[in-house]
Formats: sequence, C-alpha cells, structure tokens
Amino acid sequence: MTHKPLVFITGASSGIGQALAARYHRAGYRLALCARRGPQMQEWAQSLHLPATDYAVYPADVADTNSIVAAAQACMASQGLPDVVIANAGISLGIDSAYREDLDAMAQVFATNNLGLAATFHPFIDAMRTRGRGRLVGIASVAGIRGLPGHAAYCASKAAVIAYCESLRGELRASGVQVITIAPGYIDTPLTRKNRYPMPFLMPADVFADKAFASITAGTRYRVIPWQMGWVARLMRLIPDALWDRILAGQPRKHRAGAAPSGPQQP
Repeated sequence: MTHKPLVFITGASSGIGQALAARYHRAGYRLALCARRGPQMQEWAQSLHLPATDYAVYPADVADTNSIVAAAQACMASQGLPDVVIANAGISLGIDSAYREDLDAMAQVFATNNLGLAATFHPFIDAMRTRGRGRLVGIASVAGIRGLPGHAAYCASKAAVIAYCESLRGELRASGVQVITIAPGYIDTPLTRKNRYPMPFLMPADVFADKAFASITAGTRYRVIPWQMGWVARLMRLIPDALWDRILAGQPRKHRAGAAPSGPQQP
C-alpha cells in the first residue's frame, strides 16, 4: 500500500486553513490539524467522516513558541515528518501608534504572524533537509505590498512574511526543501464576512484552496491569489510613494482593536 503523504496546517479550525485541509484531504493527504480551538477541528473532521488514520488534531497557539514547537514534535512522533507544512495562522488588529496600548496590539500581531510562522517551520527544517525534500508554505497577503491606514501592524507583518520566506528560500535552495509564499487577496471566510467595505475580486475559500494547492504542488515560489489581485499588486509596487500618499489621503482607516468603527474601514 502506498503511504499517504502528510500536510501540517496551522489555523486549521476555520477559514483558509480549513479549506486547505479539505483540499489536501481530497488529494489523498493525511492531515495534521493545528489551531487553538481543538474541539472545532475535531468536530469538523468528524463531520466529514474522516477515518481516524487520516487525521490528528494538535491544539496549540502559534504565538506561544513552546506551544507550536511541541505540537510539531508531537506530529512527527505520531504521524511522521510532513511532506508539506503550511503556516497559515494569522490575525489582523487595527492600530494607532499614538496610543500606548496599541503597541501591545502590534506585538500580538507580530508574535502570531511572524514569530509564529518561524516557530511553525523551525521543528521541521533539519528533518526535511536531512530527508532532502519538503515544502514550507507561508501564507502572506496582498496587504504586505503597501501600507494602508490603520493597518500598520498587519501590513508590516505580512511584508515581513514575504521577506522572511524569501530569505529562508535562499538558505534552503540547495537542500531540496522548497519555500513557497502564497499571498491571498480577499477570500470569503467568516472573518471577511464581517467587513463593511467593498472587497474586489472576492474569492470563495474552496476555490482559493484549489489554486493554492496547485501552486504549492507545482513548487511556485510566490503567487498572489486571485490572479486579478496579482496585477493589482504589481501596479501597487510601481506607484511612486508621493502618488501613493495622495491616493491614501483622506481615506478611512481600519479602526483600532477594541474600538468601535466610526465609518467605512480599509481592508
């Protein structure tokens, strides 16, 4: 019998992470599901009638380095070394750097989106390098291309994901371990359904998962999904700083974490 490949996914209890888990299951992968909400992942797996041999649940908080490292080590001990590791868990909090408490919110975003991503990859790198193959996938965002009002923490964190994955890809280029960056645009998830502003090129989560799966399988180094947002991202990179500042002048900002929005907000 052919041994089924294994994918380890953080943030697997909802949204993009759950859609990716479903797509990898359909492709014949075993699932290592990691998120803070263990019961939700278990209920989801049971709702799909997944065989017990096809998945395992690892409750962990990626913002706690010891927690996510322990989950990764438990995965390797129980299910073996994954073929694909997807660092998907992330949060978005609006901040205003004029407020002291918002610096703590920014630290929380970085702890989850950046240190959490590195801590997710860390336990698997040496073992994958020894094996001579594997895929490490970082989920970034189009928001990492340019800064948006009120989104300083999130935009900075996702720009850091892009740069971190690029750096790691260079470090591992001769090892057989691939590092892949996926930058979603607007994806229809429970989180984005709370938005009260236009979301151009909004894509269903299962369609996103299909396209991300294809890119990861092909070993594509960097991809923006959907493709329309890829062209938007290219244009955003080309806009001179002075023009970008004028475009954003007077635009509504994302409200601060814990503060009630006062009107239309940025994505």
